[in-house]
Amino acid sequence: MNKPAQILLDRLAITGSALCALHCIAGPMLLVLFPSLLALPVDDHFYHILMVWFVIPTSSIAVFLGCTRHKDPMVLVLAFLGIIGLGITAIYGHDLLGETGEKLATLAASFLLVFAHWRNYSLCRSDACK
Repeated sequence: MNKPAQILLDRLAITGSALCALHCIAGPMLLVLFPSLLALPVDDHFYHILMVWFVIPTSSIAVFLGCTRHKDPMVLVLAFLGIIGLGITAIYGHDLLGETGEKLATLAASFLLVFAHWRNYSLCRSDACK
């Protein structure tokens, strides 16, 4: 896969992680402002699982491709922690941490993943990525 495709995957992964964070922050406010949104057939757990199924492959491929070029281990560590954090939180977060804890853990994992992708993206746009 070429460099532009890898950069596109990083952008997609950053967008996916940012959407997760936006969902956690804006979701409760939107429900207060527009209670009719509760009638939508999509529950919160379904959304989390759906996003994890989008974020994990996109992030994994983008980070793998970038790390094979620039060889920065920090990108790999941050992405791994972010992906694991999102996965565990999506599956067990509500039961283990409660609603607020789940949102905070999801935000923390999303920020780790966004930072990993931003670093990967920056390195691959610079001369560090051949």
